[in-house]
Amino acid sequence: MFLPMTKKELWLQRDYGQSEAPAEVVGVDFVVVSGDAYVDHPSFGSALIGRLVQSLGFCVGVIAQPKKDADFCEFGAPKHGFLLAGGVVDSMVNNYYVSKKKRTEDEYSEGGVYGNRPDRCVDVYAKTLKRLYPDCPIIAGGLEASLRRLAHYDYWDDSVRKSILWTSGVDIVVYGMGENPMFDLLEYAKKGVHLGKVRDVKGTAYLASLDTVPKKVGQKLQEGGCKDLVVLPSCGQVSADKKAYFEAFDLSMQGMATADKTLVQWQDERQFVVVNPPSSPLTQAQMDSVYALPFERTQHPRYKERVPALQEVEFSVTAHRGCFGDCAFCAITYHQGRIVQSRSEDNIIQECESLVDKPGFKGYIHDIGGPTANFHEPACDKQAKHGVCANRECVGGDGNCNQLKVDHTAYLSLLRRARSIKGVKKVFVRSGVRFDYIMSDMDQAFLQELAKHHISGQLKVAPEHASDSVLKHMNKPHFATYLAFKQEFEKATKACGMAKQYLVPYFISSHPGCTIADAVTLTEYLKEINYMPLQVQDFYPTPSTLATTMYYTEMDKNHKPIFVAKKPHDKAMQRALLQWRLPKNKALIEEAYKLAKGVGTHGKNTATQTNTQSNTPSNTHPSTRKPTKTVTQAKSPNKSTLLDKAYGRPKAHKGKKVVNRVHGKKRRK
Repeated sequence: MFLPMTKKELWLQRDYGQSEAPAEVVGVDFVVVSGDAYVDHPSFGSALIGRLVQSLGFCVGVIAQPKKDADFCEFGAPKHGFLLAGGVVDSMVNNYYVSKKKRTEDEYSEGGVYGNRPDRCVDVYAKTLKRLYPDCPIIAGGLEASLRRLAHYDYWDDSVRKSILWTSGVDIVVYGMGENPMFDLLEYAKKGVHLGKVRDVKGTAYLASLDTVPKKVGQKLQEGGCKDLVVLPSCGQVSADKKAYFEAFDLSMQGMATADKTLVQWQDERQFVVVNPPSSPLTQAQMDSVYALPFERTQHPRYKERVPALQEVEFSVTAHRGCFGDCAFCAITYHQGRIVQSRSEDNIIQECESLVDKPGFKGYIHDIGGPTANFHEPACDKQAKHGVCANRECVGGDGNCNQLKVDHTAYLSLLRRARSIKGVKKVFVRSGVRFDYIMSDMDQAFLQELAKHHISGQLKVAPEHASDSVLKHMNKPHFATYLAFKQEFEKATKACGMAKQYLVPYFISSHPGCTIADAVTLTEYLKEINYMPLQVQDFYPTPSTLATTMYYTEMDKNHKPIFVAKKPHDKAMQRALLQWRLPKNKALIEEAYKLAKGVGTHGKNTATQTNTQSNTPSNTHPSTRKPTKTVTQAKSPNKSTLLDKAYGRPKAHKGKKVVNRVHGKKRRK
């Protein structure tokens, strides 16, 4: 049974024996308002919170993607408040490409139709709700609210915006993962406390003035702060001074790493944001109970067309949350945190077994993982007692911490049990693996079983770049680590008798700190393996990540100046260098090589030959390499053909020798 989306559904679920709901009788305790279509699956945060609140004895209604006042008024004023979220993805990221052009599709809407959510969704929904129900508390959560809880650089405005508490008028922002803060807020609700007045729940933030702030916080603030109350540079200061902006970011990240620091940031001369200390991670028992809630695991029946985002997660299982990778461009650190929280193996297996009987299940579990699949347990034993280190990463550009536990045993045990379930043909690992973590494991059993059992011809990995200087800015491992992993993966593939399995590497263009010379370095590597990404991920500055802070300030994490590709032409050159075979990119590539002082001899443009071999020395740029052989490309648009296009592999013909361009060996078919 789904959470109700209309008064009629609510009435029928209450089983009062009437087919029509009386207009004035039906009431709810909370209304979940979301920028996404309603999909009752734990991968959708609004559904998860709605189910959690319902499980604690409250009546919950859902309003998905409202447009008119009448939509917001479906259930009337809830007894305790509105629970508001912009959606799984920040609404601005959801609505715009990195080029700031409007997207044409929305993966989280019925039929993928664009236009069902407004820009700055939380702001728009909150203002409408406040106009319609001025006395009803609004609690905002999810990625959009969480990452905008303080003054932040906004890529779409190209300026610093005030906290979302100030711009939207919501009463409380729940930041990070919302279950523990909601447990505390619901205790207040049971006592009849107006939730808009609650000020002491960990994992929440609120807007206040000296007249309204709790007395203890006000005293410490007037004294200029103290050990457990940190005053950040104000919104005015971070808007005017980029060093002050970086200082505020650093202090906020340090606050996330501790369990006892309250942060305060003035938004104007009268009002300031108070960010309470972060909430505790969920225990394993709590994680088990949350994911055991009675989700329907599909979209609400009111939708006639498919919600595209459901396809990838419908038969996937979340095993854990949190990530200690701490990649500079990723929001997970700021939202889910660096402490990994795992479900018990039995609880996960029960969910896997339940998939077998679901309509549409064909024997394939699409994924068992989390933000990083093989980060299944906390990075070290100290985190349980002391939290994460404020000034040290667990893994990344500076190497592994000496306290890091490298162990795939628990995750491997889980995968073995899952693939032995009756009715399960194959279990995939698609949520991404950290190859540096695999390379740090003295026991290579995980890599061997991954290659044999858990991929389908290709493994997507994210080296992100080939320049070590750029990787350091990203907090990613040295490129040599990826090359070593590539060799080990090929060995593991060969050892398990899987002749045709490939790595599909992901790369980012125009990351802060990436010069044109760095971009050319990446192109030279792509040329060596004869690979061209079919799609290019240009760096997207999303609120409150380290990389976005670097982008805005044009400084690295040590506050030293760096180059940032901000001009459209600079970004276009870096994109073109990644897609070096395309004829349309020839002029941009030539210009980039000149700027990088790497101009080679001019010859026939290989970009016009989609599938070629080149013996031209590597000091010439790809668009001028003379082809030695051209092979006609197969036309069928299957997965193998897409790989052929990416790697430039020729179509095999029976009885003829062809060249495998990934491994560089001749083979007969």
